[in-house]
Amino acid sequence: MSARDFITDAQNTWCPGCGNFVIQFALRDAIRSAIEGGLDPDSIVLVTGIGCHAKMADYLNINSFYSIHGRTVPVATAIKMADPDLQVICCAGDGDAYAEGLDHLVFAAKRNSDITVIVHNNRVYGLTTGQYTPTSPSGFRGRSTPGGTKEEPFNPLEIMLASGATFVARGCTRKRKELEGVIREGIMHRGFSFIDVLQVCASYFNQTDVYDRAVYSLEGHDAADFDAACRKAREWDYNSDSPIAIGTFFRVIRPTLEERLGVPRKKEGTTEETIARILGERK
Repeated sequence: MSARDFITDAQNTWCPGCGNFVIQFALRDAIRSAIEGGLDPDSIVLVTGIGCHAKMADYLNINSFYSIHGRTVPVATAIKMADPDLQVICCAGDGDAYAEGLDHLVFAAKRNSDITVIVHNNRVYGLTTGQYTPTSPSGFRGRSTPGGTKEEPFNPLEIMLASGATFVARGCTRKRKELEGVIREGIMHRGFSFIDVLQVCASYFNQTDVYDRAVYSLEGHDAADFDAACRKAREWDYNSDSPIAIGTFFRVIRPTLEERLGVPRKKEGTTEETIARILGERK
């Protein structure tokens, strides 16, 4: 397949400058690497929710499923349990995953379902023109909080670490190369993969200057050290202008939900093993 084959001819309606474009092409390139190495494109399934992010299902030429608001994760989990040979990727928004869908996200992490969850975290409800979300900073002025929200944001990475996620990472749409890298890692990880992507919303919450100033790549961090991952996750509280680390915070191998339930695979080897071989050959 060529790169062009991965992008559909559907009219793109994202706003100019939207970070979704970067996520689209980072995800496209991560998938492309696996397919060029021999992975069957029909084994990949993308699940999206409701919101600006959800149009990814229209713009990427792979198997896809539109779920309802907050229900991307249980749909993705069900698809993986029905056929564990599939590589299931879930795209969700911060409102989609951290508000309506938070309970599903926590339990998928707890169960270690073998899916990859990519959260398009622009920290605002963009599709409905600017309401605050669980990761909006305190004082955020939007359509629903013209006087500024009185709530404090929560830290999704802390929640996922506490919930038992076996792969926890953060990316940023201002750093495409690094974003593609953590998406590739998440896809090849056997177990629940969580990637929080700080995404620029050019229309309702443009944090370009903040991310350009504060974002840095993790170096010398031991992703096998849970306590170190927790400390790094708390370095930025989604409310201040402190340094914002991107990269893989935590990674560990544990039995997956599908393995514990004894759901049989139909093919020899796993999708993750295929991707790992592909990436290893390219080093």
